[in-house]
Amino acid sequence: MPVTLSQFAQNLNVETAFTVLAVAKQLKAAGKDVVELEIGDSPFPSTAHAKQAGEQAIRDDQSHYCPSPGLPEFRTAAAKFVKDEFAIPATAANVVVGPGAKIFQQFFCEAFLNPGDGALVFSPHFPTFLPNIERRGARAVLAPLRQQAEFRPEVSQIEHFLKTDPAPRAIFLNSPHNPTGGVATADDLAQIANLIRGRNIALFSDEPYCHMVWKGRHHSILEQPGMLDQCVAAYTFSKSYSMSGWRLGFAVSSPAITDAIGKMINTCLSCVPPIVQLAGAAALGRDREERDRVMGLFRDKVVLLTNGLNRIEGFKTLEPTATFYVFPNVAPVCNRLGITSHGLALYLLEGADEHFGVACLGGECFGEAGAGFLRFSCAEPNDRLQMAIDFLPLALSRTERVATYLAKNPRFRLAKPYPVA
Repeated sequence: MPVTLSQFAQNLNVETAFTVLAVAKQLKAAGKDVVELEIGDSPFPSTAHAKQAGEQAIRDDQSHYCPSPGLPEFRTAAAKFVKDEFAIPATAANVVVGPGAKIFQQFFCEAFLNPGDGALVFSPHFPTFLPNIERRGARAVLAPLRQQAEFRPEVSQIEHFLKTDPAPRAIFLNSPHNPTGGVATADDLAQIANLIRGRNIALFSDEPYCHMVWKGRHHSILEQPGMLDQCVAAYTFSKSYSMSGWRLGFAVSSPAITDAIGKMINTCLSCVPPIVQLAGAAALGRDREERDRVMGLFRDKVVLLTNGLNRIEGFKTLEPTATFYVFPNVAPVCNRLGITSHGLALYLLEGADEHFGVACLGGECFGEAGAGFLRFSCAEPNDRLQMAIDFLPLALSRTERVATYLAKNPRFRLAKPYPVA
């Protein structure tokens, strides 16, 4: 008789991008040509000095345990980076290293949430926010991000949460935002800081796309006075330095909080491999020029995809603001075809053509607030992006194929029309 999984394990939701990625890879292995715009990965190589430093670290046998909070040279480099680029008053003591940025969601929840606590999450939201809140027995309180408000977090929603929730304890902020590309302005962040300063409220600031701001520069709430004592900001090398497979990130907060997170790393990970940390320190110190050049190439991709999608009837997306995602409202198309937005995404991959497909995600993969939208990543060469753009109108015109796909997959039938602004 098999042992019973916990209720949490039985109900655990995952990041759907990896599920669709697996389907896309299976179809490609069977011979189908698929333009993969589902996963938020970089199509570019890791930056040059990062690779060189990683290779040198291997030759130097930097392959043993190191301090759980991180190598001193890495923590110093990361502190200098956020101070120079984002005006965050950090020292090495404010930095703790991790295997990517995602792990700090869990550590933040373990540091601050108790059962029954309320955590405000702006939605559409990154899919792993909610499972990490649920791990602690806390409650996710969802606040919608609206396209007509440029997908910016509305301060009034935070005020409402603080006034009405029976046990408000935490806020999750993601700017630049995945999946929408929205950006909290410096004024937004100042207002949020003024609301929570001095209160028993912790804030998680997820900032993986800090170098993908296409208008102005990235602002972190940690720039605001006193916020190091109440906030944890998470950064990754996956986007800026194309190092997703290295699994390297870090968090910035007060020394007391980074010390607590360091203990969590000690108890579950021991440490992040020093080889990886030394590569990251080299990237921070020596790869800025290459990084910025690649960010410019990403912006070109976003502009190409945005302009192409906006020429398709029934698609509406905002001008590029940040990230390498495009998040069009496709409610009119879904309503006309009678298919959910994620059903539409999978139809474009699996059902629209025998030999060609486009992999993307339905907005509801990021919460019900995303229903009626699609998320496209720009992680393919430009000619492949153009192939996807050219294919979409043809795929949408094949209504008999849509009907066949829905007959085989009735769970994707649209129960009631999406609202159309």
